[in-house]
Amino acid sequence: MYTEIAKIIEGGLLKDSKKVYNYANHLVKKLQEDGENRFAERIIKILAGGTGGTPVYKDELFNIPVDTETRLSIADIIIPDKNDVTHLVLSDSVNESISNFIDIVNNKSKFDEIGLEINASLLLYGPPGCGKTSIAKYIANKLDLPIIIARFDSLISSLLGSTSKNIRSLFEYANSKPCILFLDEFDAIAKNRNDQQELGELKRIINSLLQNIDQYLTNNILIAATNHHELLDDAIWRRFQQVIEIDRPSIDEICYMIDKLTQNVSSEINSDNKKKQIIAENMLSLSNSEVKKIINNVISKSIIRNTEFVSIEDFLVEIFKYKQNYNITQESTMKFLHENGISQNAISSYYNISIRQVRNLINPK
Repeated sequence: MYTEIAKIIEGGLLKDSKKVYNYANHLVKKLQEDGENRFAERIIKILAGGTGGTPVYKDELFNIPVDTETRLSIADIIIPDKNDVTHLVLSDSVNESISNFIDIVNNKSKFDEIGLEINASLLLYGPPGCGKTSIAKYIANKLDLPIIIARFDSLISSLLGSTSKNIRSLFEYANSKPCILFLDEFDAIAKNRNDQQELGELKRIINSLLQNIDQYLTNNILIAATNHHELLDDAIWRRFQQVIEIDRPSIDEICYMIDKLTQNVSSEINSDNKKKQIIAENMLSLSNSEVKKIINNVISKSIIRNTEFVSIEDFLVEIFKYKQNYNITQESTMKFLHENGISQNAISSYYNISIRQVRNLINPK
């Protein structure tokens, strides 16, 4: 506790609001552990601006640096939302790794006290649409810190010499605030320097990036994400304390998404695990965002037709449409339904046509 108080005073004398904020949060946790809840609550209110509202650092966040050529902001800011109850659909091992990273951040001062060199850095990689950005936002909410998201469309200047300056400005900006710096699409600036197709200037950009990361990670939090981990420079991997692969959802995870997203509509799926399994197996190759899109499409169509009931046929038809890029016929869709165990009677009822028509379409002579 005395260490936190000393660091808070030191930060105040140096006008370092980031240090004051971080060590005040550590002090709050120690006070709560010791049962000093009234004093802890008083500090929390001070950090929140005295009214439980806008944090003291919030007004400082919006002076975002810009690219000198385009005058566009090189980052976006997302303020943590305490009312956000987002549930991540991830494997147990990934959830455990994310919790471990949050614990590392929360115990950083303890590591520093004993001289343990552990930085607060996390690299997420895997196919697009599998939740990497959502994970970064989730961590920011859990830590109650704003997240600064690099905008590579303006960060990477057509004047190559300006890109290194933009990178330095971004890191300096993030370093001056209590926040998480999030580098999405990280491969855009972290490509392997051994790539023969890259220009010398681009290789110097990576050197600049590595230097800025090393300096930044002394006292700050960094999360990066990429869909193309194979493109990253070898030296990049060594900078990150934790590396997590975020893969496409498993059958169990898809079933969980179906349950969560259909809980407010009437559906035969939630009470029939066999049918739910068939649906999940047909979505197994898809990303989290694709699975969510299909489920939402099914629900929205049921609402539009005033039924608010979804069947296995509704799911299978929507999956088939999506996988075929919506280039389908009634005949091909019926065959797909039949291949997935839907009876001719059920298909007849679904399309409101005779069984003979169904039979002729599925098994033409």
